[in-house]
Amino acid sequence: MIDFSVLNNDEIAIFKMRSLYKKFGYSQFKMSKFEEYDLYVRNKNYLVSENVITFTDTDGKLLALKPDVTLSIIKNCEDGAGVNKVFYDENVYRVSKGTNSFKELMQVGLECIGDVDSYCIYEVMMLACESLKGISADYVLDISHMDIISDLFDSVEIESKARKGIIKCISEKNTHGIDLICEENNIDSSFSDKLKKLVSLYGDVNTVIAEIKSIVGETNAISELEEIVSMLTENGYKIRIDFSVVSDAHYYNGFAFKGFIKGISTWILSGGQYDNLMKKMRKDAKAIGFALYLDLLERLEETAEEFDFDAVILYDESCALSDVNSAVAELTEQGKTVIALKEVSSKIKYRQLLRLTERGVEVLENNA
Repeated sequence: MIDFSVLNNDEIAIFKMRSLYKKFGYSQFKMSKFEEYDLYVRNKNYLVSENVITFTDTDGKLLALKPDVTLSIIKNCEDGAGVNKVFYDENVYRVSKGTNSFKELMQVGLECIGDVDSYCIYEVMMLACESLKGISADYVLDISHMDIISDLFDSVEIESKARKGIIKCISEKNTHGIDLICEENNIDSSFSDKLKKLVSLYGDVNTVIAEIKSIVGETNAISELEEIVSMLTENGYKIRIDFSVVSDAHYYNGFAFKGFIKGISTWILSGGQYDNLMKKMRKDAKAIGFALYLDLLERLEETAEEFDFDAVILYDESCALSDVNSAVAELTEQGKTVIALKEVSSKIKYRQLLRLTERGVEVLENNA
């Protein structure tokens, strides 16, 4: 049996996610650290960062340390009937958010590829919620639907550059920016008004769905959104509708979602449907998936752990080896983290400072 108390948050998450995904029929996808660089060049806009570490192989091929797993899964999947469900826990090599430097990052995620139907979509988003819940009970999954926004775009004539600019404004909830772009491109104000109302919607599922219908009317995308989010909330998952959750329409369609947990200021999980990416990679299939960014759990660990150790035991040369061992063993058997030292550093944070003497263990400090 695994003792989770000795593992870091990211290590605990990996064990939990493997068990969770296997339970729902997902098989593990394994890949090499390397992939042909050309795969990432052709799909650079899909990547979180365009920066990729490359090197030349002995046969002259330009290879890359993988910055992404999903592209490799798509590349290796075969067209055909049915659904292919895979999960992965792989190291990727990319510029980490907030550091602007390359890091080796552990990423866990899953992909559902093939004849993806409403149940597949629900299952993936349910597993996204379960993944977040496995880290913290204080989580939320923000969901939007790209096709609702796309339907609005299709109602007006708009150039690709302006469309990208508006999508960026939507992601930032920048309603003033939406107005400026629409004015510069002579786009009817009724379009920008509807878009701004959508962007401002946020929160309770039932209330937001009703407001969406009042803005854009009844559509297939709205019906799909209502069905999926209603099932998720009925099953106790913490869901919000937020149309600032958007992705590049050249790659994504349908549902887009991001997961948050208390203690980390940015999203820790990101996912969505990417049928358009499948078409771009000449695959006759639909797809939906998500990735959980475990490097961000370091921030949770920093805020959650007030102390490095539950107890520091001080001893000196006069203490018998067996007595030191017994004192440490007694505390570790109680589930405490303990370090035995001759001197304590000012850098160490501890709940209790103890000293081993001839009379036994005495408490010098108690910070708990």
